[in-house]
Amino acid sequence: MDLNSPSFILYFFFVVFFLVFFVIYMVNLRKVKKKKYDTIGEMNYVIKKFKLDKKKINYKKEIRYIALLDSIIIASVGTFVTSLDIMIILQLGLGFVLLFALIYSLYEIYGRHLTNKIRRDEK
Repeated sequence: MDLNSPSFILYFFFVVFFLVFFVIYMVNLRKVKKKKYDTIGEMNYVIKKFKLDKKKINYKKEIRYIALLDSIIIASVGTFVTSLDIMIILQLGLGFVLLFALIYSLYEIYGRHLTNKIRRDEK
């Protein structure tokens, strides 16, 4: 699949939409509404890493951002790696490297944004 073709872009956005609304958002929101747990794993990581106060975070609102981040990570890695014409072993290796790099970098940006947002709300 050519990376510049419109079908590639449509495929990417379909995967993002599907992952956001049908997999990540619905599962996480349903668990938080049923009070099965207080937070989701991604929020626990951001809270611990940036030493945030759990009481100041609106989880239902932040689940949307987490779902969007997760879906962008999964969709971009999946569509990029499967579009390459290389051996499957190399696709898996490259996929894991890109996956961990995007998780670390995007959650770092999200954590800094959340830290600044909480500071602004305190003022």
